[in-house]
Amino acid sequence: MKLLILGVGYSAGFFAREALARGWEVTGTVRTAEKAERLSREGIRTLVFDGFAVSSSLATAIAEAAAVLVSVQPGEAGDPAFQALGPALEAAPALRWIGYLSTIGVYGDHGGAWIDEDTAPRASYRSQLRLQIERDWLALGERSGKAVQIFRLSGIYGPGRNPIVKLRTGTATRLVKPGQVFNRIHVDDISGILMASIAAPRPGAIYNVTDDEPAPPQDVVVHAAALAGLTPPPETPFDPAKLSPMAASFYGENKRVSNALVKREFGYAFRYPTYREALPVLLAGGD
Repeated sequence: MKLLILGVGYSAGFFAREALARGWEVTGTVRTAEKAERLSREGIRTLVFDGFAVSSSLATAIAEAAAVLVSVQPGEAGDPAFQALGPALEAAPALRWIGYLSTIGVYGDHGGAWIDEDTAPRASYRSQLRLQIERDWLALGERSGKAVQIFRLSGIYGPGRNPIVKLRTGTATRLVKPGQVFNRIHVDDISGILMASIAAPRPGAIYNVTDDEPAPPQDVVVHAAALAGLTPPPETPFDPAKLSPMAASFYGENKRVSNALVKREFGYAFRYPTYREALPVLLAGGD
């Protein structure tokens, strides 16, 4: 299997390593030569793609790929990967699966209610761009006959990026907004769900990628502190005036996102159904 990953960041990097462990041939793109060199030392053949110029090596990787994961951050004008590489992807002869990593942020606020993939988005202005990019990729799939899938990710955590690390570095907070919950997903389960989709593509599918338990963020911090033998930070009442606009916007969206579709369609068993299973493993592994 030849896999091309457009934008090897945190989540896509874990997926690349899992693919390599399965014996797949993996090519990825990053924006700088320094990062390309670092990833290449891990065995990930990495090319530089600045969002505009398409090298001959990248053109060849597209032509040979059986699966392409798109994990490129949107720009002000949309998805640079779609804009620069869309025609080549449509024409790629071996390509049978395209996955686009989106966000549950497109659903907006639902007052803490449960939602699923059939729920109409209530996107903020910030998320309208993501929705349009999703539509662009799905339309590419319809035109080309290739299986395009959208994966709406919740809050990502895993090795090096979790509440225990924040507690150790003094950056953890315990901000309390009554009734507020956040949805989260371990990076290993992102990889697992992507692998399940590649094994059983469904053109035009949209999947929520989130674990079983939306939870108040302060509860997760307290649980992590107890496991690590650390003192949790004091509770701080929610006050949007004291937050950055971005942080305030996160707390302005409250929803419980269902993962029933990936369980039902793929028979997927979560490696970390909640943070309670994941945090001890992260602690044992050095966080």
